[in-house]
Amino acid sequence: MAKKFPLHPKHPERICWGCDKYCSTDNLQCGNGSSRTQHPMELLGEDWYEHGDWGIEVDQGEDDPSASGSGSAV
Repeated sequence: MAKKFPLHPKHPERICWGCDKYCSTDNLQCGNGSSRTQHPMELLGEDWYEHGDWGIEVDQGEDDPSASGSGSAV
């Protein structure tokens, strides 16, 4: 079973996202050889999973990292 792909990783720059191994940047094991694959959040922004067909199922509480405790007063 494949690992669950994180929507908002804390430090995406520390990991290669090119396969299910999620290697650290200084120990790539998939044979990429040149450089790490960036997380889509690094390229497309915080709402990267809302646009396009990524095939990722988003849980209700997982989709908005700013939703915890920040309500809007009217």
